[in-house]
Amino acid sequence: MEITAIGGILFAVISLVTAFLMDGGHIMALIKPTAAMIVFGGTIGATIVSFSLSEIATVPRLLMIILFQKLPNEVALIEQIVGLADKVRREGLLYLENQLPQIDDSFMRKGIQLVVDGTDPELVRQILETEIYSIQERHHTGASIFEAAGGYAPTMGIIGTVMGLVHVLGNLESPETLGPSIALAFIATLYGIGSANILWLPIAEKLKNLSKKEVMLQELMLEGIISIQAGYNPLLIRERLSAFLKPKHREKKAESEDSEKDE
Repeated sequence: MEITAIGGILFAVISLVTAFLMDGGHIMALIKPTAAMIVFGGTIGATIVSFSLSEIATVPRLLMIILFQKLPNEVALIEQIVGLADKVRREGLLYLENQLPQIDDSFMRKGIQLVVDGTDPELVRQILETEIYSIQERHHTGASIFEAAGGYAPTMGIIGTVMGLVHVLGNLESPETLGPSIALAFIATLYGIGSANILWLPIAEKLKNLSKKEVMLQELMLEGIISIQAGYNPLLIRERLSAFLKPKHREKKAESEDSEKDE
């Protein structure tokens, strides 16, 4: 499980509530079901209007991705590609056909299948680039759902506050209740701004970040698959794919290779 998603939200909520309590507030003052109904109901309803039913239906899967998706390790992926390249140089492209069931990633498996089928290298690149583009578009739509919710939530909070103040102004004959009633009215604004900046927008950014990492890995796979099909030397492929690694990983890799040479 990706603990940063849950941990970050909990840390933000606990920090805000703790600061409120330390300043003399009471936890029950922050709880108003009607305000929550206005803000969250209005936000979800407006978001549903903005997207198609099929797009909204992906929300549960997107939340599962945030919590449980584990992307391949770049270094391990490079070593896997280099290992395949080494075997192909010795045994030919037909070796890849027997390895297809052992390849977990669907994108890489599709690329290897195209190579095994003897597809033209340029066509292989075009097909895989199109696949990457379509994946980016799907990811963009998923993040846009939560971005839209993050945009609507503060406005719904203001609507809830205005509705609360209308109720307050309608009961001016009871001055002793004005203070608590106004405070309760502003809870809707708190819910709207808080949910946007602690829940909806961070989830959207998380999905964008995961998308960037996944696309980078797919581009790495694409270059590796094309290099295997071209019959490049495995050492050259390793150097070519190392460009996708972060500087610190390149340094560790270089140190590891130097130590192996010394041995």
